[in-house]
Amino acid sequence: MHFVILVEDISGKTALEILIPKIISTEQHTFEIHPYKGIGHIPKGLKSASETKKRILLDQLPRLVQGYGKTFSQYPPDCPAVIIVICDLDDRCLSTFRRELLDIVDKCNLPPKTQFCIAIEKGEAWYLGDLAAVKAAYPKAKQGVLNSYTNDSICGTWEKLADAVFSGGKQKLSKQGWQAIGLEKTNWANNIPPHMDVDNNLSPSFCYFRDKLRDLTSQ
Repeated sequence: MHFVILVEDISGKTALEILIPKIISTEQHTFEIHPYKGIGHIPKGLKSASETKKRILLDQLPRLVQGYGKTFSQYPPDCPAVIIVICDLDDRCLSTFRRELLDIVDKCNLPPKTQFCIAIEKGEAWYLGDLAAVKAAYPKAKQGVLNSYTNDSICGTWEKLADAVFSGGKQKLSKQGWQAIGLEKTNWANNIPPHMDVDNNLSPSFCYFRDKLRDLTSQ
């Protein structure tokens, strides 16, 4: 099976390039990851109006799903492909957001096989689902901060991780601006996933992603 994976930022791509080979056999299955420059919003009427070059994930998603549907329809039956869309929940209602995402596929002329995996609340929740991996990557991480985290809680997830592993915590990192935050998130994506045990992660949203990936490869 071939997976086309759409993520909202470069740090997501970085982490997944490390994690996916831990989850499925990359000798039997292939994948490509396309990072975007933010999550954006699902456009009204499901018509992607923003410029393609801006590469905002949800803004472009109706157009992308429609395009992949046409492409996948031309694949031979013995070469199935699926889209995996991974994005953060942020402060959205999970059930409403999932329904809006599914509507995009339902209204396609040639709907591709598509799976939505939503990190709750942020992608950093997947790292915090494996505190041993965080500690292996950052031996000086503040254990008290890590222990105060409840898996997949809406609590300011990246800020929690920053308080645990970044010198000066979220306050100092936030003062440096979004470019510095993005760079630090990429550092986390490079440093933590190599230590992660994908079969013993406590993040429900990570486990959902892992299990869906494996379910698809077994079909």
